[in-house]
Amino acid sequence: MKKSFIFGIVFLMFVLAACGGNNDASSNNKKDSGSADDATYEFKLGHIAPPDHIWNDAAQKFADELNELSDGRMSVELYPGGQLGSDDDMVQQLEAGSLDFGFITNAYLTSKSDAFSAWFAPYIFDSYEEALEASDTDIAKEILSTLDDQGLTALDYFFSGHRTMMFREKVTSPDEIKGLTLRVTPSPALEDWYRSLGASPESISLPDVYQSAQTGVIDGMEMDLDAAVTSNFNEVTGYGALTNHMVWPSVMIASSKVYNDLSEEDQEIVKEAMATASEYATLKRADQEEEFMEILEDRGMELYEIDTALFDPFVEEFDEKYKEKDPIIEEFINQFRK
Repeated sequence: MKKSFIFGIVFLMFVLAACGGNNDASSNNKKDSGSADDATYEFKLGHIAPPDHIWNDAAQKFADELNELSDGRMSVELYPGGQLGSDDDMVQQLEAGSLDFGFITNAYLTSKSDAFSAWFAPYIFDSYEEALEASDTDIAKEILSTLDDQGLTALDYFFSGHRTMMFREKVTSPDEIKGLTLRVTPSPALEDWYRSLGASPESISLPDVYQSAQTGVIDGMEMDLDAAVTSNFNEVTGYGALTNHMVWPSVMIASSKVYNDLSEEDQEIVKEAMATASEYATLKRADQEEEFMEILEDRGMELYEIDTALFDPFVEEFDEKYKEKDPIIEEFINQFRK
């Protein structure tokens, strides 16, 4: 009887220990077990932009806000500059739960969901403020939700620049774009836009763009002013057409495995911190536009405008094609096209 009693106690302790071990492993970021109010987390956030880019300012703002709103329970270690790999690499890590948060280019996400192409409708927003306001609408949130079944919880957007066109030789109309080879960020929507203009879009990684323009492999590029300044593209493309034809969203994404493991209260903290970082980064970037233009002109780049009306037939072509791709895109364009 005594042996049976002892065996029973040992068995019970084994069961309890096993259950406790499972609870401790429920999150690879949770440092202390406990209630939703006292659990602490050390998160990782990755993005491809360099440390001096507005993306990293947004990431740092998110980290600061998250730490403050959680009373120090949540911290974030930042991995800028593609330290964790490309957008594709980081999305795979987010899906697996080995990365907690990522700022992923909208361009990359168009390959995951057609709906994100809506943001690349040409000439649909005149300002950063308009784009930021649009990002808080139901249709913009519906675009985010198209990633829900892919292990990704897309929480918000921020905007880091309008797209401009930079050339080795001056181009003053869409007709003069025909036949040019331009570096274009990989995305079906972006590539379709430039093909409609008669250009040959080339997908070249950002670190290789400078040399490609310098050696004449490409005739120019589509680029935002921020990247033009930080990468000295004025040295290899002396002409900048301030077309501002598309906004440039970054999508703020959490791993669904990580996010769903948080309490509702902590999920709200994450969303609030993301929203604050989104507004902060977008408005800061808007304030830098004139500064970046002055820097590029001081370096000798000629900046100029092209009559937007010349692009109207190509805008209509884009709208017609992409409205047919997805009803979400159609609703988005109909809502915001002036």
